Amino acid sequence: MSKTERQSIYAEVTSRIIAELEEGRLPWVQPWDATSCPCTMPQNAVTGRRYSGINILILWATVIERGFTRQRWLTYRQAEAVGGHVRKGEKGTIICYADRFIPKAEEERAGQEDREARTIAFLKRFTVFNVDQCEGLSGDLTQLPEMPEPLVSIAEADSVIQRSGADIRIGGDKAYYAPAGDYVAVPPQAAFHDPINWFRTVFHELGHWTGHGSRLARDQSGSFGSALYAREELVAEMASAFTCASLGIVPTVRHSDYIGSWLAVLREDDRAIFKAASAASKAADYLLNREGVVS
Repeated sequence: MSKTERQSIYAEVTSRIIAELEEGRLPWVQPWDATSCPCTMPQNAVTGRRYSGINILILWATVIERGFTRQRWLTYRQAEAVGGHVRKGEKGTIICYADRFIPKAEEERAGQEDREARTIAFLKRFTVFNVDQCEGLSGDLTQLPEMPEPLVSIAEADSVIQRSGADIRIGGDKAYYAPAGDYVAVPPQAAFHDPINWFRTVFHELGHWTGHGSRLARDQSGSFGSALYAREELVAEMASAFTCASLGIVPTVRHSDYIGSWLAVLREDDRAIFKAASAASKAADYLLNREGVVS
């Protein structure tokens, strides 16, 4: 993909996210209607692999906007390969895959100069279709996933928290992560009007916790009100949303008062939401992998 095409993707997606925020809506927190579409992570219908990073936000938004009933997606060729097809006239959804690679020439030069090879970023576009846009697919590709009962979701959430090994101190009237002491503080569950919000809050703070230097090593040195601080809050918000959705818990907003600072960050850097969503996916996977929820 050319540099111009990459810039176009960054600009298109960022503009869409900015428009949502300007309307007071958070792309990772939507009024999910469980009777229309279960709140789960989007996944490839054929491989079962879950989408990550910015693609989660893109696909969630598309499900809501177009009224799809499932969070399952596949490419045009995949639909044909399994004996089905995309209905004529259906419009696909563009997602992207970002990574880095080392050109062979650079690898050779680095070896000769006894230094680390420099990587080059690349971005690919893919067009996917929701299974609702297809015909002829087998039932196992289109069936709705079995959603856990609320008590089961809470039990799994509690297990994820316990298995994280994080130092969680319950008490007081504020929730926060203390990087210097590497601990999470959270009020008791009785302080929350809705008990499930205690888990959502803990997952937000554990999102910060994953960024410690001994774990995912994100830059958490930003002071309150700074762009760096806003970026870290954005990561924690989405990490909580991704973790909740993976457990069948509907994500809700914690820090809507940061919308202004998030808008400033996104307007300044059209790659910021990509970076934050990628970091949030890694944070959620870090927590869930400890429990075995994500393979």
